[in-house]
Amino acid sequence: MAPKVLISDKLSNAAIQIFKDRGIEVDFRPELGKDKEALAAAIGDYDGLAIRSATKVTAALLEHATNLKVVGRAGIGTDNVDKEAASKKGVIVMNTPFGNMITTAEHAIAMMFAVARQIPEASASTHAGKWEKSKFMGVELTAKTLGVIGAGNIGGIVCDRAKGLKMKVIAYDPFLSEEKAEKMGVEKVDLEELLKRADFITLHVPLTDQTRNILSRENLAKTKKGVRIINCARGGLVDEAALAEMLQSGHVAGAAFDVFSVEPAVENPLFNLPNVVCTPHLGASTTEAQENVALQVAEQMANYLLDGAVENALNMPSMTAEEAKVMGPWVKLAEHLGSFIGQMTDDAIKAINITYDGLVAGMNLKALDAAVVAGIMKASQPDMNMVSAPVVAKERGIQISTTSQDKSGVFDGYIKVTVVSESKERSIAGTCFSDGKPRFIQIKGINIDAEVGEHMLYTTNADVPGIIGTLGTLLGQHGANVANFTLGRSKAGGEAIAIAYLDAAVDADIIKELTATGLFKQVKALEFNL
Repeated sequence: MAPKVLISDKLSNAAIQIFKDRGIEVDFRPELGKDKEALAAAIGDYDGLAIRSATKVTAALLEHATNLKVVGRAGIGTDNVDKEAASKKGVIVMNTPFGNMITTAEHAIAMMFAVARQIPEASASTHAGKWEKSKFMGVELTAKTLGVIGAGNIGGIVCDRAKGLKMKVIAYDPFLSEEKAEKMGVEKVDLEELLKRADFITLHVPLTDQTRNILSRENLAKTKKGVRIINCARGGLVDEAALAEMLQSGHVAGAAFDVFSVEPAVENPLFNLPNVVCTPHLGASTTEAQENVALQVAEQMANYLLDGAVENALNMPSMTAEEAKVMGPWVKLAEHLGSFIGQMTDDAIKAINITYDGLVAGMNLKALDAAVVAGIMKASQPDMNMVSAPVVAKERGIQISTTSQDKSGVFDGYIKVTVVSESKERSIAGTCFSDGKPRFIQIKGINIDAEVGEHMLYTTNADVPGIIGTLGTLLGQHGANVANFTLGRSKAGGEAIAIAYLDAAVDADIIKELTATGLFKQVKALEFNL
C-alpha cells in the first residue's frame, strides 16, 4: 500500500507534485493547520505530515497519529513541533535548514541597512508630505565592526556579505574553530570581546537554554555606546524590555527585529520607538525560499517513506539516500542482533556495548546504534523504533557505548553487541555477506554461521551425543520443517549451541518437550522481522 501524506499548511503545487510523482498518496488540506480538532480527527490516516509554521504538532495531536512516521517542516524552525513527544511516539521530525539560508541572511543585511539609514522612518515621513532631510542622519557600514553571534549556515553567509560591504567582521560561536574562522576571513572572539567592540550586532543562533537571553540586560550594558542590534534569528535571544530602555536612554542607537519573544507580536516594548525597524518574521519570506523549502521537504519525506533515507532529522541520526542503499543490510543486521539479545534477556538491562569492525566501522554509526537499541527494546515494547528506542533507553538509565576498529578477523566487517543485565552478560556478533543477507557469526563467544529467519529455535546444551537426534525427532513429530540448521561449540565436550531456522512459528509444545528431556540448558523460540 502506498504511503499517505497530509499537507496541513500552504505548500507549492510543485511540492505536491513531487509526492504524486513518487507514488505517494497526498491530501492538500491547508485549512487543517489552524483547526486542531479537525486535524486530530484526520491525522490517524496518514504516514507523513508536511507543515509550515501554522500547524502545531503537540503531544495531544500525536496521540491521534496512530500511523504517523514522519513530520516534515518546510523551513528551519520547529518550535511548533513537540519533538520530545514525537520521539517517544517514534515519529521522525525533519526540517529544511538550507532552503532559506540566503533569504534570511539577505534580510538581516537589509535590516542592517534600514536601521543604519533610518529608511522606514524616512519613508513614512516623506509619504506624509514632509521633507525632513536633516532629521534622518545615518551612518555608513563601511569600516564598521559587525559582531556576528552564531557563525553557522546563515551567520556564515552574513559574514561573507558583510565582508563585501568592507565591514570588519568578528564572530562569537563556540563551535567555530580558529581554522574555519581564518578561512572565512573573520576574527573569532569571545562574547565579552564582541559586546565591547561591535558597532552592529546580528544574531544567528537557535533558541536553546544556552542562548536564551544571550543579550540580557547585563550583556546589553556591556555593549559599545551607539551600537545597533539586528535579530532575524529567534525571539527570546534578546531581553526586549531592557533593550527598549537602552534605546530610550541613547546607549543603543537602533535596533532591527524580525522575530519577537511572543508571536504574533501585536504589542512589544520595542514598538513605536524611534529608529527601531520591525518586520513580521519575514526572514524566509521570498518566493525563492518558500519554493525551495517546500520542494526540499517533499523530497526528504518521500525519500524516507519510500527508501528509508533520513535527511535533516532533528531527533534521529540522518542517513542519506545513498547511505541507506549501502547501509540497509547492516541496519537490518544491527536490529536483528539487538532483537536476539532483547528476546533472550528477561531482567533489567544496565548497559549496551557495540563494537564495529572493518568496513562497517566507517559507516554512519549513530544510525546503526539506534537500530541495535531499537531491536533490543522491541522485545518488551513492540512499538519501539529507531527514533523512540534511544529516548526510552536514556530515560531508563541504560548506558550505551560504542567501539570502532580496523578489520580484525576473517570478515570484511562485523557488528558485535554485548548487553550487561542485572544477572549476566550476553553477546552476539553478525555480518552481511555479498548477497546482502545478514548472518549470525558468533553467540556467547561460540563461532557459527546462521542465516537469520523469521522463525528460529535456539538451544544450549553440553556437547554430548544425541542432541541433534532429539531435536530432529521432536521437530519432525510436530511437523516443524527446518529450513536451515547450525551448530557450534566452545570445545569438544564443552558448551554447545544450536540454532534452527523454521518455516513456521515454534509451537509452545516443542519448547516444553525439549525442556522436559533434561538435555538442554536453554530452549528459546525467537521471532525476527525480516
